[in-house]
Amino acid sequence: MIEVVSKRNLVEVLPLIRAYQEFYKVSEISDDRNADFFAQFGESSPAGCQFIYREAGNVVGFATVYFSYATSITAKVAILNDLYTLPNCRGKGICRQLIEHCRSYAAKNGAARLQWVTAPDNEQAQKLYESLNTGKSTWHFYTYNT
Repeated sequence: MIEVVSKRNLVEVLPLIRAYQEFYKVSEISDDRNADFFAQFGESSPAGCQFIYREAGNVVGFATVYFSYATSITAKVAILNDLYTLPNCRGKGICRQLIEHCRSYAAKNGAARLQWVTAPDNEQAQKLYESLNTGKSTWHFYTYNT
C-alpha cells in the first residue's frame, strides 16, 4: 500500500532514508537533518512529495519526487530523487509500483516527464528501469559542491 509521507508517519521512513544514504555512501548522515529536510514535502507542497510503501503494516520502501524545469522541453519535470526498498523486500515489484505512483503524481501535477539517475554499478535497479517503457539518457551527471 502506498501512502503520502506526512508529519504523522515521517518518523517511520527515517530509518529507510538512513539506509538509502548508507547504500550511496553518504559521509555525514543526520536523522535530525533528514527529518527537517523531508518534512517540507507533502501532497500539497509545490516542491514535491514523498511516498512510502507499507507491507503488513511496516514501511518497506519509499520514493521522493521533486519538481524542477527543463529548458530543453520548456516544461515542468518531476525528478524521482530517491527510490529505495529494504533488501529483503526487493524483487517483489514494490519499486515498480512506487515508480508508477510517482509517474501518476507527476502527471497530475503538470510535469511533462519523470526522470532520475542511478549509480552505474546499481545493476539491479537498472534492470527494473530498463523493463519499463523508459528512455536511457546518454548525458553525464556532474556535481559541483558549494
